Amino acid sequence: MEVWKITQVKSSNSATKRQVATLASLGIRRINHSVEKEVNPVIRGMVEKVRHLVTVEEVK
Repeated sequence: MEVWKITQVKSSNSATKRQVATLASLGIRRINHSVEKEVNPVIRGMVEKVRHLVTVEEVK
């Protein structure tokens, strides 16, 4: 399966409660914290909701 490395690059201070909850659900705790997740429709949707706060790289 495809794996993404998701890294928070912007502060969540200006984010809505829902976006902060999405970051927490992804397992991201702070700026420059990264997690690796297998891609599925749920993860794609979560990343789409917080795309202005994170960067996504494909892991080989």
